Amino acid sequence: MAFTFTLVRKVRPVIILNSQLILDSVPPIIFICPLSSQSQKEFSNLHYELSPRDNLRVKSYALIEHCRSISLNRIVYPRIGQLSKSELDNILNRLQRLVGL
Repeated sequence: MAFTFTLVRKVRPVIILNSQLILDSVPPIIFICPLSSQSQKEFSNLHYELSPRDNLRVKSYALIEHCRSISLNRIVYPRIGQLSKSELDNILNRLQRLVGL
């Protein structure tokens, strides 16, 4: 799923990577992968390109090296798009590669 969240007074798109089990737990912390409309060639093995869809208006890149936890309270609704299983698998594969799994 792609949502947006507020960071330093700006709204940024993110992918939520938590399972529903964790989303239903307390405290309300979620693990996200931020999106950007820009990528650098040297990060091509980590960044994952997403085509525009739904309310994601421009080609975007999942920035795997910037994944982090944030408070669920920072999420701004509604959802801006939906990832396919294949896209999510590719993002998780890159995350595993980053941490050496």
